[in-house]
Amino acid sequence: MDVVIYHNPACGTSRNTLALIRHAGIEPHVVEYLKTPPSRALLLQLVERMGVRLHDILRTKQPEFAQMGLAEADASDERILDAIEAYPVLINRPIVVTPLGVRLCRPSEVVLDILPETPMAPFAKEDGEVIIDDTGRRVR
Repeated sequence: MDVVIYHNPACGTSRNTLALIRHAGIEPHVVEYLKTPPSRALLLQLVERMGVRLHDILRTKQPEFAQMGLAEADASDERILDAIEAYPVLINRPIVVTPLGVRLCRPSEVVLDILPETPMAPFAKEDGEVIIDDTGRRVR
């Protein structure tokens, strides 16, 4: 299965998502989006495939969010794309693309919705939260 993860290794949610993908036996194509940001066109395609608005993938807690005026209700897609181009950290992470869909994987276990259903060994996040129990079932 071809899987792409837009990843930030400094983010625990992104690390947990990557670990879950690998735990499912898939080695994804990892794009460190702070080093190699997606193009404007690709971002728009991803958002369309997710069925959300561009605004919905923004990290609202980043100082750049307010600095760039993105909190304003009338912030256009063009303004958002300009801001993301200047500050890729504004993209919420991780975004995962599989043949089964595209998701912003927050929380990390959302990735299981777009991976093939296969029996898996138990899995816990970095903080110890169990995601897949001893019977191979998803806990949440």
